[in-house]
Amino acid sequence: MWVDSHCHLDLPELAGCLPEVLVSMQEKNVVAALTIAVNLEDFPQVLALAEHSERLYASVGVHPEYADAREATEDELCRLAQHPKILGIGETGLDYYWHKDQPEWQRQRFRTHIRAARRVGKPLIVHTRDSATDVIRILREEGADAVGGVMHCFTENWETAAAALELGFYLSFSGIVTFKNATQVKEVAQKCPLDRLLIETDAPYLAPVPYRGKPNQPAYVAHVGEEIAHLRGLDLAEISSATCANFCRLFNPPPLHSYA
Repeated sequence: MWVDSHCHLDLPELAGCLPEVLVSMQEKNVVAALTIAVNLEDFPQVLALAEHSERLYASVGVHPEYADAREATEDELCRLAQHPKILGIGETGLDYYWHKDQPEWQRQRFRTHIRAARRVGKPLIVHTRDSATDVIRILREEGADAVGGVMHCFTENWETAAAALELGFYLSFSGIVTFKNATQVKEVAQKCPLDRLLIETDAPYLAPVPYRGKPNQPAYVAHVGEEIAHLRGLDLAEISSATCANFCRLFNPPPLHSYA
């Protein structure tokens, strides 16, 4: 069985076809998916999706790309995170690709999320783009190792990976690992300790080979697992078992049950 540790089921490509998404998950034995919030305005929809199925869970947070999004206070994040379907805090982090001026509001937003995660004892879901040095520095300064979390859609180098692992974080790999030229991602996926490895789709984005260029969905997460098994020379069952166990250890959901 498989778990998709990061997707966005509220986006238009997927929100209108949730029944079909759930059927496809069942057919591919994807037993759980974590649908990720990116702002407070859309959070009610994200939570409603998670409440629709025992196989779906959610997070709460404000993504670093969105300069105009309403800021979440630490107290507000803590209150919303109390819902039993909320497994983590995020998507949070830093994105200097879209904001090359490296704005202070991003760093403050990130710190607020880390402090909320520590208060509620739920893991962080961290986005990093062209910002790895600051992300690791702020995680250290704010004591994020107290709750840990996941470096989502990991594409950084091994130095950043090692720093995140030292803080108790997991590394999650997306369909990018199936891309022919993703040499660095493949190398890190080979070296990541098996007990710190997660897989995700980031659906509807980043569809893996052979679906590249099409809308992604949680049912495709097995293709990520297959590529990592190939890279590491492991049986597919070992990757399936490890990634499901790692998801449960990090996010502490109710027991997962196979469709089989």
